[in-house]
Amino acid sequence: MHAFLIIGNSTEYIVHRANELAKQLKAKIMEFPLAKIADTRELRNVTKLSFNSPTAILINSIDEATEEAVNAFLKNLEEPQENIYYILTASSLKNVLPTIISRCQVIKVHSAKYIVPSTELEKFIQMSVGKKLAFIDKIKDRGEAKIFVQNLIEASHFNL
Repeated sequence: MHAFLIIGNSTEYIVHRANELAKQLKAKIMEFPLAKIADTRELRNVTKLSFNSPTAILINSIDEATEEAVNAFLKNLEEPQENIYYILTASSLKNVLPTIISRCQVIKVHSAKYIVPSTELEKFIQMSVGKKLAFIDKIKDRGEAKIFVQNLIEASHFNL
């Protein structure tokens, strides 16, 4: 695989996972911004060059790039150059084009602080409405709330 998509809300954990991945690939990381179509054109010019050693091009927040930029970037994923890997990051899969997702190995990372064990989620689902509200009331951090809801959705999908 030459393209990876790291999904998560914790920048710290995403950066850590990107660095681990680059080590596994024995590649140096080259961070590259990709927000608009001009960035994609510039990236294409960079990747035309021949790379002697493995290089991981890190593109943060692919989910925030314009649709035109992402569509133009697809060509890079479809025709990978030798010694080039792509590491893309996003906060959520829902804002990433399905064509990007299909060309990447998806890696989900969560802050260990916010992960709720599946047994806790199952208990939560079985609670009365009052107990659920009391449980949710304990969550004060927005990031923690987002992770809890994402975990709850994933657990619900798994149980279906």
